[in-house]
Amino acid sequence: MALENKLGITDQVELARVEERLSKTRALELFETGALNRMRPGTVESLKSIHAHLFGDIYPFAGEIRNVNIAKGSFRFAPVMYLAQALEHVESMPQSTFDEIIEKYVEMNVAHPFREGNGRSMRIWLDVILKSELGCVVDWGSVDKEDYLLAMERSPVKDIEIKHLLKHALTNEVDSRDVYMKGIDASYHYEGYAVYKMRDLQAGADDER
Repeated sequence: MALENKLGITDQVELARVEERLSKTRALELFETGALNRMRPGTVESLKSIHAHLFGDIYPFAGEIRNVNIAKGSFRFAPVMYLAQALEHVESMPQSTFDEIIEKYVEMNVAHPFREGNGRSMRIWLDVILKSELGCVVDWGSVDKEDYLLAMERSPVKDIEIKHLLKHALTNEVDSRDVYMKGIDASYHYEGYAVYKMRDLQAGADDER
């Protein structure tokens, strides 16, 4: 069954295609308007803003903290009854070094505050912190999908793998549109969305102007 959505789509495959196209277009807006540079890095509010912008055309719960329990496989994310407390803890975590930032990212992933679209929103959120604190971002286009997913799966117990993987993918090209767009494509690919390419959506947007 497809998640409740503003578009009245009941077929999951169709919803996935529309969601990818609309939210990737919104992701490009986040970059081109400079909205990411105006956010307070590492806050729950900034993550909510990213999520709301990406998915506001699609889901009524965009930018809102979930009120249902969710799981992925056998792993259960933070229970709703403890979610507010978990998010308060994550927001208070330090973020002045690479290790601290990744530890904060891992804890936010455990919290998984939204009904859908957590990973895609959190990777943008992570880059906002890295850019602000360290002057770099992750070149997601160079991070292998399987390596990333396995490292993230193990990260709540042992975060050394995800730290190693992401540290070797850092770039100081923080204002590169190309790095950002390839990164969004990679981020969506991790979640199984690979129908549309950012460059094609950008070309389409340019043609409409």
